[in-house]
Amino acid sequence: MIPSAAVNNRTALWERYKQKKEPEAREQLILEYAGLVKYVAGRTAISLPPNVQQDDLISYGIFGLIDAIEKYEPERNIKFETYAIARIRGAIWDGLRSMDWVPYSVRQKARELEQTYARLENRLGRAATDEEVCEALNITKQQLAQFLMETSFSSFISLDEIWKVDKDGGNSVRVVETIRDQNAPDPVTMVMFEEQKRILTEAINKLPEREKLVIALYYYEGLTLKEIGKVLGVSESRISQLHTKAVLRLRGRLSRVKKKIFG
Repeated sequence: MIPSAAVNNRTALWERYKQKKEPEAREQLILEYAGLVKYVAGRTAISLPPNVQQDDLISYGIFGLIDAIEKYEPERNIKFETYAIARIRGAIWDGLRSMDWVPYSVRQKARELEQTYARLENRLGRAATDEEVCEALNITKQQLAQFLMETSFSSFISLDEIWKVDKDGGNSVRVVETIRDQNAPDPVTMVMFEEQKRILTEAINKLPEREKLVIALYYYEGLTLKEIGKVLGVSESRISQLHTKAVLRLRGRLSRVKKKIFG
């Protein structure tokens, strides 16, 4: 729990910056919330290759923090930490995309695996086994493990990616244009969001038990891959493989649903 003195200090800083536009207050706010950047950078670094330095992530995240401080409206009674974390994470992802750290060949492998999981699930009506995936791709289990290790670093989506919104492809939209404006909630968007949550929940429930457990521990309990490995009694690299397979299955499932909707 944050001491009341610290809370009062932050409240005073917000008043000084938002009402009086004091540059010193802005600088102090950045220092007050700098820990959020380190937290988000640390969480993001877990799923990135070792050549990506955490210091770089922190540098990108600082821009997100500054942007959050500039745009935050205290009178809306939204907790700043919640608002800022989303901004910081977005800035880090934007920075990573600008680095182009994932080779095109790796993205191709990720797409091929995703499509294979979706195709097999559609035909079998259940989650595909490693053996079935290997047979479909004409590869060995060792090669599949290598593919999963490589593609575990390619789970970001570009905000500039183009989505078709009709069967003929005449109309399209960039992913960034589909992001909801927090200041203008749209009932239709809210309904679609709830539908996506329902579909995702169903997809998670269809995962093999071990993969489902990894997803639950990682995304809902906040454990790291290393911590999950200790819980399940396996190596961190094995947990990374299970996590990647689960994500690919889920993305394959969602892509099939999206294709049914948009054609």
